Amino acid sequence: MHGALETLAAGYRRDGYVFPFRAMSATEAAAHRARLEAVEREIGNDPARRKMLRRTANIVLDFVDAITRLPAITDRVAAILGEDLLVLDVSFFTKEAGSPNHVPWHQDLHYWGLEGEDEVTAWLALSPATPQSGCMRFKPGSHRQVVEHRDTSDEHNLLTRGQELAVEVDESDAVDVVLAPGEFSLHHGWAIHASAPNRSDDRRIGLAIRYISTGMMTTDNFPTTAMLVRGEDRHGNFTLAEPPSGVMTERDLARYAGIAGQREATILKGAKRG
Repeated sequence: MHGALETLAAGYRRDGYVFPFRAMSATEAAAHRARLEAVEREIGNDPARRKMLRRTANIVLDFVDAITRLPAITDRVAAILGEDLLVLDVSFFTKEAGSPNHVPWHQDLHYWGLEGEDEVTAWLALSPATPQSGCMRFKPGSHRQVVEHRDTSDEHNLLTRGQELAVEVDESDAVDVVLAPGEFSLHHGWAIHASAPNRSDDRRIGLAIRYISTGMMTTDNFPTTAMLVRGEDRHGNFTLAEPPSGVMTERDLARYAGIAGQREATILKGAKRG
């Protein structure tokens, strides 16, 4: 395992992403999908509850918190960031069958209000992620540069600000991140990536887990809450969240607004949709 983790870290440093790895069996992935879809049925079209699936879902869903702590995932993240890990945010990225929704070329860390780049996103597939269903695509080696972005008014852009790169992207060497249910990828916060609309006949469901090292800091000392999921926090740069007590319990819902509001304020700072 040690040699495999060294190879993983080397590939990550070279390309800015690595995949595929298995976090759980296809059967377990189907069970988590069923849990998510049960929550979706329960909350219906309530916009406030729906938003919880896209922002810090680990604060209000105990099964999501459990996924973020799986050794199959955190062992590999720790090979890159070290043993002490926080989860900054967790989001479901769901594209309905035939939906025009997409994610344009972008870099994650551009808007996250973090000093440094000790961040890794684990993207877990709960349904097949293929070119037809709109899997992620990466530009190899693109994590070595920071590219200007612009905000847009595209209603089908799944990103919070409608952001996209302000330059054209040569897609000739782009790599499709094909994942089976239960598999995941890891990518760097500056890796340029995108995903196309879902042209398949099934939902494309992914869970993006944003891990950071405990030594990271926010810009301007912006107050931010994170969840300790492995090791120790010897720095105290973030307010530590308590694990959820169930599925959208009253206790967790009461805490959620402030935590999610911090993240939203950071990401939307200076937003101007064109």
